[in-house]
Parts: sequence; C-alpha cells; structure tokens
Amino acid sequence: MSESKLSVRHLIGIKELSVSDIELLLDTAVQFKEVLQRPIKKVPSLRDITVANLFFENSTRTKLSFELAEKRLSADIINFSSSGSSVSKGETLLDTVQNILAMKVDMIVLRHPSVGAARYLSEKVNTQIINAGDGTHEHPTQALLDAFSIKEKFGKLKGVKVAIIGDILHSRVALSNIILLIKMGAEVKVCGPSTLIPKLIQSLGVEVEYKLSKVLEWCDVANVLRIQTERQELQFFPSAGEYASFFGITKDTLDNLKKKIVLMHPGPINRGVELSTDAADSEYSIILDQVENGVAVRMAVLYLLANNK
Repeated sequence: MSESKLSVRHLIGIKELSVSDIELLLDTAVQFKEVLQRPIKKVPSLRDITVANLFFENSTRTKLSFELAEKRLSADIINFSSSGSSVSKGETLLDTVQNILAMKVDMIVLRHPSVGAARYLSEKVNTQIINAGDGTHEHPTQALLDAFSIKEKFGKLKGVKVAIIGDILHSRVALSNIILLIKMGAEVKVCGPSTLIPKLIQSLGVEVEYKLSKVLEWCDVANVLRIQTERQELQFFPSAGEYASFFGITKDTLDNLKKKIVLMHPGPINRGVELSTDAADSEYSIILDQVENGVAVRMAVLYLLANNK
C-alpha cells in the first residue's frame, strides 16, 4: 500500500481535505477494491487497532460498510448504539466517549444527529475521529465513495458534469459531494423544488436548475437524493405524488435522453418518489456499485488515518 500520508489526523469533513488527500484516498481505495475481489478478502493492516463504531442515529449501509471495512483490515471492533444505552439516561456524548476510550480504543467512527459533533469530539479527546455523518452538515465517506464510483466509470472527475437532484437543503451527502467535486474539477448543478434548495448555494460554485428535464439533458451523472422527511419540520412540497410528478425519475425519462447518463443514489431509496423501480434497477444505475465501493473507500480511510497518528 501507499507510503504517502494524509495531511489530516481526523476525517471530519471534505472541507479539510486537500486535492492530494482526496487523490491518495481514491488511489488507495483502488488497491483495497482489488483485495476485496480475492478469495481471502482480509489483510492484517489494522491488527491490534481497536475501532469503536458510535451510531447515535439509525443507519444500515454506512454502519455495515464501516464494520465490514474494519473486519477486512483485521481491526478489533466495538459497536455502540445509543438506543438502550446510558445516553437514554441523560449521559452526555463526551462522557459516553470518554468511558469508551478508557477501554483503550484507537479510533472512533461517529454518526450523530448534531451538526459539528465529530469536530467537537476531535477537540476534546485524544483519539482519531471519523465522521460518519453529522446532522445536515457533512458525510465525507459517502462523498468519497460517490467520487470513486464516478471516477471508476469515467476514468476521471475533472470536467465530468454531475447533477445533484432532490432534497439539497437537508442533505449532508449533497454538501460533501459538492465540496469534493468542485475541488476535483467536476462541474456541478443542483436541481429540486425551490423550497429544498438552500439560499446562497451558488457560493459553493454550483449552478441551480429548477427543471428536471434540463438538468438531465446537461449532466453525465445524476446523483439523486432521498427526500428526508424525518429532518423536515415543515411541509416543503404538497405531497410525495406531486414531488414524483415533477422531480421523480423513471426509466422512460432516461431512455428519452439524447445521451446515456449514469444514475446514482446514496440510499435508502423511496421507490416511486425519487426513482421508479425500473429506473433504480436499470442498466443506467450504479447504485449497487456505490455500496460495494463504500467498503473499499472506508478501508482506505481507516488504513491511511491509522498510519497518520
């Protein structure tokens, strides 16, 4: 594996990563993806390293992906879920983490509903923190695996036209993706109902398009986001049916475009809302490739951070 080092000790967000950090992570993930194709998919890279997965929010894909990445690297693992823990009795995040660190844990993977939770911890405790999603802020490993999947398909990121479609306002995936793609020279447009497009989003270097048909004709890649009803305190559009009629993508939509585009989704999909089943399962879709690539990318993150204590 690569002898190069990351410029950061933690993975809090894409904002902190340099272009060379991102390139190193993606190149290392290529090597780990090759490992995952072997009959024996395990390497001893993180033997004697203990990783605690602290998930204060529900997660299937991210949690399983990190866990599998850790096992493939031969790490020891502690899994923590806030439901049924002392958090429900009023224990603070810092107290919870300090108690876990007293058991000699080397790295923490944190998913938390509060914006800035990962950064707060990184400043308070002497261990490495990987942000697995903090509120509506960032989800750096999702952006890395999305970028890896695009690069795998096109051989590059520079100049690739990426449309991010849907609930941009509540999505940590959107923010991390935008920051990463712009850094790496991709062109990015966002599309969705005006109520779900953040004010000042153009300051990140993206264009806004409110018409789905126009953005699909423009893009090489459509990264479709889930409508996050659990984060919406207000009603941002009249109904799921109305959203689907204006911003839902079907296989017919894709078949009628002048060029073949690549379809992505971070999951879980609201089938029949953002994507029809025939679109999600079509030859345009690389959604399952994203899931597979997530393990290799998270192996790269864990490996490179462990070598950068």
